[in-house]
Amino acid sequence: MISKRILTMQDLSCVGQCSLTVALPVLSAFGVETCVLPTAILSNHTMFKKWSCFDFTEEAENIMRVWKENSFKFDAFYLGYLGSASLTEVAKRCFKQFSAEGAKVIIDPAFGDDGKLYPAFDEEYVNAMRQLIKSADIILPNLTEACFLSGTLYEQQSSVEFAEKVIKKLSALTDAVIVLTGVEKNGEIGEIIYSEGKFSYIWDEKLPIRFHGTGDIFASAFTAVYLESGSFEKACSTAGRFVADSIRATDSSHPYGVNFEYVLKNTIK
Repeated sequence: MISKRILTMQDLSCVGQCSLTVALPVLSAFGVETCVLPTAILSNHTMFKKWSCFDFTEEAENIMRVWKENSFKFDAFYLGYLGSASLTEVAKRCFKQFSAEGAKVIIDPAFGDDGKLYPAFDEEYVNAMRQLIKSADIILPNLTEACFLSGTLYEQQSSVEFAEKVIKKLSALTDAVIVLTGVEKNGEIGEIIYSEGKFSYIWDEKLPIRFHGTGDIFASAFTAVYLESGSFEKACSTAGRFVADSIRATDSSHPYGVNFEYVLKNTIK
């Protein structure tokens, strides 16, 4: 059996369970041949008090030049934390040069949460991401990212109806299927899927604790299951359970992320 070959573009945090240190093992464990293009190298993820960051744009250009000489192609692309507006242009060229026939582009905008942008992001980056999602087949924003992208004022106490309004505004900017993540309703958390003008919903128990990096885990598992099954609902349900099981396996004092490795170990067994 030949597995899908996917290219994931996102940062590498040397310490902390997020981005490439999550995507590579999760995608691989789900049976996807995973290739990587680092966008930046961080000493550790940004939930710690201090961090260093090395922008990888120049080397990414060198890597892509050699890939072109080697005639590499990828069956899918999964983008997470890029880090700079210039890298959205690198991503567009990457899609153009290295897409196998029928290649899917899956983008997790990964620039904000709780109504705010992450450190080092600004409106220039949001504008660049607005352009990049036009190239996507599937996007995985949370409500904050969907609000910024659609130009909607974020509501802290939002409803499903508000989320649906934001999704419809966002759909005017891209033909991609929209999977809005982290939506809350009556003690549950889940995803709203907007495809071909219709909404569908996946709900699960909301756990009373939050950890850094769970969005990266969800997006990685979602991508792997979707490429295997072609089902948005199955991908959301499986990824949601994987995140919940990882949270349950993690002590609340753990600052690095969640112990998804324990869940992967049990899955492989």
